[in-house]
Amino acid sequence: MALRHAVLAALLDGDASGYELAKRFDVSVANFWSATPQQLYRELDQLERAGLVSGRVVAQERRPNKRVFTLTATGRAELRAFTAEPTRPAAMRDDLLVKLRALDAGDQEALYEAMSVRLEQARAKLARYDRLRADLLDGRDEDEYVREAEGIGPYLTLLGGRAYEQANIEWSTTVLRLLDERR
Repeated sequence: MALRHAVLAALLDGDASGYELAKRFDVSVANFWSATPQQLYRELDQLERAGLVSGRVVAQERRPNKRVFTLTATGRAELRAFTAEPTRPAAMRDDLLVKLRALDAGDQEALYEAMSVRLEQARAKLARYDRLRADLLDGRDEDEYVREAEGIGPYLTLLGGRAYEQANIEWSTTVLRLLDERR
């Protein structure tokens, strides 16, 4: 997947400046695709040149003017074509897994600490996803939300992020327990 598709998908939530898109990206898309603000700005320029988004200048009082980007019909068609493409199996690339594979030749205390950090990061991210889920549901149960929401793509990706972090918590807890048993 290219960054372009993640940016186009983030613009499905409505028009956004580069700054607003970076914020939106951080809370909605970053659970499955990450990018720096500089990468987002470069990608927005490329998307505009390709006609997939259109940009306009919005004047602001007491602040510099900002450029706001809108997904075009061509951009929506690009997303439609992208969603129709067959997907490739995801490849996991995680340096912590390589370090654990080399545990017997490595610094076991440092790896124990790294696993502890991974566990806390996963817990924090899951808590953040739970807050986002509560905001999306807005007092409704899941069935109500699915029936009433204009779109459910953000909710489905949020469920994927939650499942991923739950698995990280379970895995990290197991690894830490097994390392404790070996001490």
